[in-house]
Amino acid sequence: MQLLKVEKIMDTRSTDLQEEYQKRFQGADQYRDAVWKILCDEFFSKYIGKDSVLLDLGAGWGEFSRNISARKKYAMDLNPDCGTRVAGHSTFLLQDCSTTWPIEDASLDVVFTSNFLEHLPSKDLVDKTLREAFRCLKPGGKIICMGPNIKFVPGAYWDYWDHYIPITEDSMAEALSLKGFNVVRKVDRFLPYTMSGGRNAPLIAIRLYLKMAFAWRFFGKQFLVIAEKS
Repeated sequence: MQLLKVEKIMDTRSTDLQEEYQKRFQGADQYRDAVWKILCDEFFSKYIGKDSVLLDLGAGWGEFSRNISARKKYAMDLNPDCGTRVAGHSTFLLQDCSTTWPIEDASLDVVFTSNFLEHLPSKDLVDKTLREAFRCLKPGGKIICMGPNIKFVPGAYWDYWDHYIPITEDSMAEALSLKGFNVVRKVDRFLPYTMSGGRNAPLIAIRLYLKMAFAWRFFGKQFLVIAEKS
């Protein structure tokens, strides 16, 4: 009876996620994919070797999974649309990230998550998710976390109904440290806040932005925290 209840809740959440993504991002697919290709090629590839085994945590529509180079890729999300969008690129895992991952201990080189942890309903679920990441990463493996920094979007942060957990670069770093990770890079201002509304910046501007870290101080509203499994 309890299992049926949990499955029903997951089915409802999956349907909700499908509707949220379609309403929020429909029509922006090609632009978002082009932006993530630039981010992967010109920034995140520095931290992810082509022979890596990685997990895209909270993969959404799979933009990161499709554009990053790695030997083996997993994409985890409760949105079933993700499976279709990462087909041929990643192994799709449709599941609650705070439950045990179907991945062996110490088998991942990288866990990547972007604009996801703030959507979990409680800090307890964030903790459980980070514990799973620690279990599955190899010694020396990396977790790369990016998301809106509540310090710089205090009001606009709550414009999204599915935001639950306010996070800063410091709280993200502390959460990782408490789970046994060693923080190796912490950036309070990285990318601008969102791609879900407003004008789309020219792709050439995004390439230039990544190369000019001084500009992050003016436009960056997302943190970037990178940590390693000790």
